Amino acid sequence: MGSRQNQSVRRIIVSGYYGFHNSGDEAVLKSILIALREVGEAQGVTIEPVVLSGDPAWTTKMYGCEAVPRMSPSVLLREIRRCDGLISGGGSLLQDATGWKTIPYYTGVLKLAQFLGKPTFIYSQGVGPVTRRWLFSPIRSVMKRSRYVSVRDDESSALLASIGVPRDRIEVVPDPVMGLPLPDKASAAAEGEPGLPIVGVSLRHWRKDGADLTRAAAALAELAKRRAVRLRFLPFHTPDDAETSSIVMERLAALGTGESRVELVSPGDDPQQMLLEVSRCNMLFGMRLHALIYSANQRVPMIGLSYDPKIDQFLKRLGLAAVGTTDQLDPKTFADCAEALLDDPDGWRVKHGEAIDRLKRESQRPAQQIAALLR
Repeated sequence: MGSRQNQSVRRIIVSGYYGFHNSGDEAVLKSILIALREVGEAQGVTIEPVVLSGDPAWTTKMYGCEAVPRMSPSVLLREIRRCDGLISGGGSLLQDATGWKTIPYYTGVLKLAQFLGKPTFIYSQGVGPVTRRWLFSPIRSVMKRSRYVSVRDDESSALLASIGVPRDRIEVVPDPVMGLPLPDKASAAAEGEPGLPIVGVSLRHWRKDGADLTRAAAALAELAKRRAVRLRFLPFHTPDDAETSSIVMERLAALGTGESRVELVSPGDDPQQMLLEVSRCNMLFGMRLHALIYSANQRVPMIGLSYDPKIDQFLKRLGLAAVGTTDQLDPKTFADCAEALLDDPDGWRVKHGEAIDRLKRESQRPAQQIAALLR
């Protein structure tokens, strides 16, 4: 093990929802890896990450780091024994909205590391919602035994405090993706016809009846009929979001879009390429959390559609509120908001620039704290 030969090298396992080709989660991973490398270099410690992945070969190819299967007990045991510590995060790992098995898995990985005497670190997690009270105990246990705990919003901090985690041990930090840089040698210049503004659109399937997508299509059609724009659909989770985008595009074709154009992009799996696509937009209409975070990262004016409290929590940190929810979205209100942003993007940047700068600056905090503790 490198750390036995050289005390400045630390082998760290990174646990999260990685290797599933979800642009938002992959952006979290890439942001964490970049921050750990840069902060480590500044503090004189080389951090060698080992990612627990749903697709280890792809993760290694994408990020150039070691990756191992996340669901193999023997591999987990071997790697945790070899490591100098374990990072859990970021993302919405500790929630039961997507099922009850998520929390036992992530807390189980943390418990194993703690049982083997390895320091654990919670990296900018979104905690909640947790509706099954029996899940409070494992969350409280691993949090209280972690060397460092950071969450991405006040609501996550309040939830942990309410179940018995000392609030003074919880640091509230931004999502790591606020610190993600554009790819090297990237040009953020918009493509295509000058004067035709690009409206990025990031939607996901949420309601079983599809009524939310019908409302989104009506709102986008209202804007498209008022002025000529390029509605550019950005699938953050493939193939699901590409299918969702196609459904909405079909509805737009039926509703009519005037002189506007509608297109679907496929930037591939690299989160920095998706960040580049967002940077080329004049504004963004987002339902995916990380579409909104990418937008803030690149100072692209945004409109959020809420399907989960995490959307409202992020928008609130920028001084914004969602235009609607998956249950309610008024086309006229949406189009009015979109036109205001297209007419005065600089006014939006001036109003929200200070909050964005603060989030970008503070996004490095967990890496700084973890590197210092490892050193």
